[in-house]
Amino acid sequence: MNSKIWLSLPHIGESEQKFVKQAFDSNWVAPLGPNVDGFERDLVSFLEEDTHVAALSSGTAALHLALILLNVQPGDEVICQSMTFSASANPIRYLGGIPVFIDSEKDTWNMDPDILEKAIIERITKGKKPKAIIPVHLYGMPAKMNAIIAIAEKYDIPVIEDAAEALGSSINEQKCGTFGDMGILSFNGNKIITTSGGGALVSKNEKYINEATFLATQARDPAPHYQHSQIGYNYRLSNISAGIGRGQMEVLPQRIKQRRSNFSFYQNKLMDLPGISLLNEPEGFFSNRWLTTILVDPVKNDGITREDIRIGLENENIESRPLWKPMHLQPIFKEYPYYGNGVAEDLFRNGLCLPSGSNLSNEELKRVLKFIRSMFKR
Repeated sequence: MNSKIWLSLPHIGESEQKFVKQAFDSNWVAPLGPNVDGFERDLVSFLEEDTHVAALSSGTAALHLALILLNVQPGDEVICQSMTFSASANPIRYLGGIPVFIDSEKDTWNMDPDILEKAIIERITKGKKPKAIIPVHLYGMPAKMNAIIAIAEKYDIPVIEDAAEALGSSINEQKCGTFGDMGILSFNGNKIITTSGGGALVSKNEKYINEATFLATQARDPAPHYQHSQIGYNYRLSNISAGIGRGQMEVLPQRIKQRRSNFSFYQNKLMDLPGISLLNEPEGFFSNRWLTTILVDPVKNDGITREDIRIGLENENIESRPLWKPMHLQPIFKEYPYYGNGVAEDLFRNGLCLPSGSNLSNEELKRVLKFIRSMFKR
């Protein structure tokens, strides 16, 4: 059997072991230490925009803390993009909040600003003004943040920007994660850079970051003994994991370049196939192309579907994955409010993520291409 081609593997460079060794040599193996401080500085330097960063155990932890900082209480409504991974919505329910799901638009596959405003107006009419808005930058493609922020400011609703998949993406050179009141990043094993597991909370408001850091370290009061006046969480990133992150930050520009090169390869080699399309960047948008995705229209290619390609790749020992199943279709979330016109459902029905790791070889890319093209020759 052919060797396995994975969707998105971690890609370790040459410096990670240096920082991890420093942690062991200095005995800094706790959830704090010089690497955590250094990793936060590295992220601030990369993101710019006068940001502040708290390195945390996961992007989900970051989103949970962001909602706590906005005082989301049981029964409060929080607007969330429907086309996303469940981690964007789960923390709303951790706090007893009610997710209100918004459909995607076709230019970026992200939150539709027009539908967003209609939903806000209706929720306010019902006496349920949302506590927050959570747009997501799917697969590294920025959402229409300028329009979303304008709507949020119009109705005075904070924005938590889910940039878990979009480190290095930007709009008119402003980095994703820095548009909202707060932003979240993820460094899970399959992301563009990794700390094995980890995440970060980003904000231009230093008060938010200081409070998040306090809560993430079990909310210990300044006292000589262990005293707690509010519920805390064990959400800080370990010094060892942060060491991996410091090494990864050194190669982040290269990883973005490699992911974008994968996209260009697929685009150039697949664009002539009937019914196959890829998502282009709107003017001023820059995607890190974390995952390259295609849409497959069986009406235009004599019945070849996304599932036909996915199963065929699987039989060739090549991993691919359908686009995210929208949250409003998930069994756990199906009873919650949804505003949309079916765009996200169409994307899920016809969309496929192709192998996109920054460590893919040219031979592996050609193997993926050869199989997909062979399906259309049949």
